[in-house]
Amino acid sequence: MTSNDGRLKAAFDAGVFVLKLCGDVRLTLCATLDNEAQRLANMPGLTAVIVDLREATNVDSTALGFLAKVALAVKGRLSHPPTIVVDHPDVRRMLDVMGFSRYFTLVNAPIAEPGGLNDLPAVEADESGLQQRILEAHRILMRMNEHNREEFKPLVELLETQQQNSPTG
Repeated sequence: MTSNDGRLKAAFDAGVFVLKLCGDVRLTLCATLDNEAQRLANMPGLTAVIVDLREATNVDSTALGFLAKVALAVKGRLSHPPTIVVDHPDVRRMLDVMGFSRYFTLVNAPIAEPGGLNDLPAVEADESGLQQRILEAHRILMRMNEHNREEFKPLVELLETQQQNSPTG
């Protein structure tokens, strides 16, 4: 694996769940991100969620949609919104434009460095499952703000049309 290949790491300690995105995080990791969002929705003892983007070189829109799903999964369960640690100005600007500051607290550095992060095993998805997740991620992004609605509407309409015309859809 090269250093640019995307990886997800996670740790859960004393009620704090840390999800670290490393390298080039793309739609191929969405099944894993979706799995974590679903796990967080039902995780007992959860008090805080931190998403660390400091080692991510790229996060595509599908992966961003599943980060938004993480925030939605824990909404109302935590006393504070999830935190995203982002130190790259371009990534921060992208998160701001896409409306992430409404769902997350965005910070430049964590209060404490998390320890004990373990690589998450990749969750495999077939082509149909992957298409479903891409569609879901972009629908979530569209609900975040008007900019995203306009930006992703053509893609969502295309994916919905493809889904309706597919033999399994």
